Amino acid sequence: MAKKQTQITVRVIAKDGKFLGDDIGGSLITIYNVQTGELLAKGYTKGGSGNTTEIMQTPRMWSQPIPTDGASFYTARLDLDEPCLIEVTAYGPLGGLQSTHKVSATQWVIPGKDITGGDGFLLVMPGLLVQVVEPITHLNLASLPAPINFAANVTMMCGCPISPGGVWDSKDFEVGAQIRKEGRIIDEIKLVYAGEVSQFKGSYTLKRKGYYEADVYAYQPGTGNTGTGRVTFFYEPPAK
Repeated sequence: MAKKQTQITVRVIAKDGKFLGDDIGGSLITIYNVQTGELLAKGYTKGGSGNTTEIMQTPRMWSQPIPTDGASFYTARLDLDEPCLIEVTAYGPLGGLQSTHKVSATQWVIPGKDITGGDGFLLVMPGLLVQVVEPITHLNLASLPAPINFAANVTMMCGCPISPGGVWDSKDFEVGAQIRKEGRIIDEIKLVYAGEVSQFKGSYTLKRKGYYEADVYAYQPGTGNTGTGRVTFFYEPPAK
């Protein structure tokens, strides 16, 4: 039997957010034959993040597809001669590698029966993008006690901004840092909205020598979305 070309249009949307578009680096898409392990297609989503009003602020029934006007996508063209169980994986966002996730789903595909209608083959990317701006990692402190400034850029996985009263309201997020020493959490601080979109800040005073890690995190209780970034700092008195 001759092979039939079958199109699969893949889109990746942030949980409680918009599509992962070019502005956040998009996503790497791979499609495998589950039964054989063969790589059938590989590529990147290209396009925008979609319309905020239509995606986030317009009610729709569960059966209605998410509006995809201007939204990024990747279309694979598979040559199939029999039903195939495919595994589609998205890795992204590629513009924030410290916060990337990987999500996958499987589905049977019939030769010649495209998966392009509605929102296509849709993958939902959970998490939050967290970039630690301060302190720099491996911060060598000159003396004790030492104040340490914390600053983080926090967005949805689509890069969508967080701000007071915004579509993604800063009051719906918890941002903080857990201070660790020798593998144990010894303290925790809160980071507050810093007056600029998606920017959060806080401070911590180190009082004892040694090596420390700080896990800067963002958490959205309403959805479970979570993101984190890690830095290190230390103070060791000079040898006499």
